[in-house]
Amino acid sequence: MSEVKLTVAARSDVGRVRTNNEDAFNITDLATGMSLETGRTAGAINVLDQGVLLALSDGMGGHQAGEVASALVLQSLRTAMQSAASESIESQIEAAVQRANAVVARAARTENKAGMGATLTAVFVGGADAYVAEVGDSRAYLLRSGKLRQITRDQSLVQMMVDKGLLSQEDARVSPHKNVILQAMGLGDDVRVAIARLRLRRGDRLLLCSDGLSNSLSDDELREILEVDDPTEACDRLIERGNERGGEDNITAVVARLDGHGLELPRDAESVTATFEILKDFIQVDENPRRGKAASGKASPVPQASPSPAASSGAPSPARPARRVPPKPISAHPPARSGTGVPRSLVLGAGAVALVVSVYALLRWLQ
Repeated sequence: MSEVKLTVAARSDVGRVRTNNEDAFNITDLATGMSLETGRTAGAINVLDQGVLLALSDGMGGHQAGEVASALVLQSLRTAMQSAASESIESQIEAAVQRANAVVARAARTENKAGMGATLTAVFVGGADAYVAEVGDSRAYLLRSGKLRQITRDQSLVQMMVDKGLLSQEDARVSPHKNVILQAMGLGDDVRVAIARLRLRRGDRLLLCSDGLSNSLSDDELREILEVDDPTEACDRLIERGNERGGEDNITAVVARLDGHGLELPRDAESVTATFEILKDFIQVDENPRRGKAASGKASPVPQASPSPAASSGAPSPARPARRVPPKPISAHPPARSGTGVPRSLVLGAGAVALVVSVYALLRWLQ
C-alpha cells in the first residue's frame, strides 16, 4: 500500500455544567491493535492494509447509563472491525455497527437501564479512502484547502425539516427541537447506518465531534481552529472554546491530519462533493415495513456546506435538554435524567417523525 500517514489527537471534557461525561472516543490502529481512548491523547500512525478506526459516541440515558452505552458502542465496534472477515469495507462497517447496537440493547435489558443509548460517528481510514458511518447526530467535518464541509448529516427532526424546506438552517440552529434525534444505538433490534466514502487528499483534516462542540462553535470558528498545524493544539483549542461558551454539555473532539505520498494533492478545480459518495443513506423509503426504522423522504446525497455567517453566529446555545431515549414518542418509562437533573429530549420513531413533520407543514400552510 502506498504511504499514508495519520497524525491524530483527541480530547474529551465533561464541560462546566454536567457532573459526568457520557462522551467517549476511540482511535485504533487495526494493524497493530494499538488503541487510544483516554481523556486526552495523541499519536502518529502509518496507515497499513488493515486501516485505522476513528470513532466517537455520545451516550444518553442518565444515571451513568449514557457512559455505559457510549463505552459499549466503541468497544464492540473496535472488536468487530479488528476481527472483520474479508468482505467489502462497507459490509464490515455495517456488520460492526449492527453488532454494537445489539450489545447495547442487550445490556440495557440485562442491567435494568431502559432507555440507554448512544450516537455513533466513525471514520475508517484505509489507504487513500475514508469510510464515514453515522447513527444519530454527532458529526464529522472535513477541512480541505481552507474550506470546511460537514460530511455527515444529522439524523434529527430539525435536519429532516430543513431537507423538506420547512425550516431554514438559521432557524434549525436555535430550534428548541434541535436535540430530537431519529435513532440511536441500542434502542431497537437494528439501526439504519448511513455510510459514505471519501477520497482523501494530502493535507486533509478530519474532525469528529459531539454536539457539545458543534452546538457551541460556528463553522467559521471550527475552520479557523482546524487550520492549526498540530492536531493536539487544535483539540485543546476546540475544547477551551467550547467551555468559554458555557460548557453546557460534554465536549469531545477527534482531529486527524492526513499526509504522505500515497495521497494525491488537492486539485484546484475539484470540489469535495466530487470526491464524496453516499453508499447507504439513512432517510429513504424502507421496502420492508416491519423494520420500521427509517422515515420516508430522501436526504441530499452531498456533504453539507458550511452555513452562511448568519447561520453560524457561534452564540452559545441555551443549556440543552439532554436526550431522553424511549423508542416511542410516548413512553411508559419516566423521563431519564442527566447528571444535572435536566430532562432528556425524545428519540422519535419513523411513524412519529412522519406525523410531526406533516403536522408542522400543515400549520405552516394554514398561517
